[in-house]
Amino acid sequence: MERKKAVVTGGSSGIGRGVAYSLAKEGYDVVFSYRSKKENARKVLAELRGRYPEGKFEGLEAELSRDGAGVDFFRQAVETLGGLDLLVNNAGVTILESVFDLTEKNMDYLYRLLFRNYVILMREAATYMAKQGVKGSIINISSVRGKSAHPGDLVYGGIKAALNRACQSVALDVAAYGIRVNNILPGATRRFTPEEEAQADPAHLEKVRFLSGRIPLERYGTPEDIGNAVVFLASEKASYITGVSLAVDGGLSLPGLAETAQEAESGWGRPPLL
Repeated sequence: MERKKAVVTGGSSGIGRGVAYSLAKEGYDVVFSYRSKKENARKVLAELRGRYPEGKFEGLEAELSRDGAGVDFFRQAVETLGGLDLLVNNAGVTILESVFDLTEKNMDYLYRLLFRNYVILMREAATYMAKQGVKGSIINISSVRGKSAHPGDLVYGGIKAALNRACQSVALDVAAYGIRVNNILPGATRRFTPEEEAQADPAHLEKVRFLSGRIPLERYGTPEDIGNAVVFLASEKASYITGVSLAVDGGLSLPGLAETAQEAESGWGRPPLL
């Protein structure tokens, strides 16, 4: 049986790395982009090729915020794979700024990388699939910050909200071709391997410890949690799902404002003592 083919942006670390691993395990050939972490990309490729010698795996360097870079990467990736069944738009960065500190440079960069680039790659993937008669899947990695507001995320969160809405329109545009478009909204998700986390900023580790106890399912998400959701949404088991933004966040985005000091201190969904 012919192996399926996936293009993943930002696959050398974090969620993208987890997505690449999950797809390879499921029998996909994968080409991913990376921006600057060349050594990480080499490690990911070595591990994928070692685990799945029958597969085809490649990493391509690309600065996807630049004009033309997304199209060039996409076309080279599809040529390398010899086809396309799945696009996963994942490459990104989180920059948080208060309205008082907002810079045009960061605002433009976030727009170009997290929205403009995603839309361009959706266009390229949808056009390729439609012309080739491929009833494929497009999945965007968005964020639960697109559902609720937090201080300092007016640009980042606003772009994610726009992406969640754009997904619906693209899903309608391509539905007649049998192409499905969905978003995944990660919540608090570990971005590091255990080895990397040992070297991480102590402030980051403290945030993980603090927030983990306040997530209803009482743990941070993992890149594999997001990868598993990608595998499901791209599969035949999800063949009747399109235009959906699926939160994969352990219930993080469910609660409203804490109404008592006890709720604020202990988090949500804790069972009473019996």
